[in-house]
Amino acid sequence: MSNALPGLAGSAKALMKRDLRLLWRRRGDAFQPALFALLVVVLFALALGGEPDTLAAVAGAVLWVAILLAGLLSLDTLFRGDAEDGSLEQWMLAPVPLGWLVGVRTLMHWATTALPLLLAAPFLAELMHLPRAQLPVLMAALALGTPLLSLLGAVVAALTVGMRRSGILVALLALPLYVPVLVFGAGSVAAAAQGLDPVGPLLLLGAGLAVALVLAPLVAAAAIRIALN
Repeated sequence: MSNALPGLAGSAKALMKRDLRLLWRRRGDAFQPALFALLVVVLFALALGGEPDTLAAVAGAVLWVAILLAGLLSLDTLFRGDAEDGSLEQWMLAPVPLGWLVGVRTLMHWATTALPLLLAAPFLAELMHLPRAQLPVLMAALALGTPLLSLLGAVVAALTVGMRRSGILVALLALPLYVPVLVFGAGSVAAAAQGLDPVGPLLLLGAGLAVALVLAPLVAAAAIRIALN
């Protein structure tokens, strides 16, 4: 009876199951990004006085900042747990490309941190009195921008995986990469608010996502090899 090596689909399925089991064990942590985003939105609303017109004018930018900062909470732990328990060394010895495993882990990171924020975005938009006509543009921008943020964050997390207590360093390295995503994402909502066509910023986000889907896992895999060797 031959023992067949796992292929791309088999390795992805096994890694997803492992990540979901670990997430279930610390399921309380899964709500932290959404709660943090809610806290940021509430603080902005209180600081701006709660006036609907004032909140509506900055709603898109505030929601993008809240979701971006919430994504930074778990960025440092993207590969750190695997580095500490030796799983990353097993990844390097696996019969599938390291970039594939990095891409699967990044997908799981997006699904467990950014996807709940996407689901909560309409509720947060109501808190900020975002005009409902702008909500489809906001959701489209978040659907394109949040995976791009996760891919860029995976590169930064891989670069710092060999360092201890690198939480602040991860944020300092990630924020400059996040700024263009923030500008185009919030800019699309601002364009819709001004009656302009928001397709341009959305296309730029889509182009950035397409490039990052190809390059980010490869760059992150190379960074992990350098960190572990």
